[in-house]
Amino acid sequence: MWTYLVVSALKTTFPSTAQLPGLDQLDTTRHVRTILAQSNWTMWAGTVGSALAFHLLPIATVYWPLPALFLPAQVRDRHAQRMATHPWYGVRMIMMMIKTIGGLVWGAAPQVRTPLAMPLYPADPGTHRDDAMQPVRPG
Repeated sequence: MWTYLVVSALKTTFPSTAQLPGLDQLDTTRHVRTILAQSNWTMWAGTVGSALAFHLLPIATVYWPLPALFLPAQVRDRHAQRMATHPWYGVRMIMMMIKTIGGLVWGAAPQVRTPLAMPLYPADPGTHRDDAMQPVRPG
């Protein structure tokens, strides 16, 4: 359920254009599952909490008493824009967290990097570093 909420917020925030694919056309769910599984509790809570807030705040931005999941696409897009430019810094920070996670997924995609003439990232070696900076294999 948490992955679904995060992915839904990311797909709204990174829509497709005529020139580049958005997160609706990429394998976003797999990447979000990996990020959430490998993150520490603060990163997990920040990501999931931001997605949850994104879905619960349309009443404050577009004045619709529905979760963002149930809004029409145009209203959901307006909700994301208003959250990103909201006068309260805390609301803007929610969108910054969503954009950060989305940028990690979107910016690494070969379908995005190739049209922008950017070199592709090498394959993920499947390791990350723990607090002692020792390589750790997930799983």
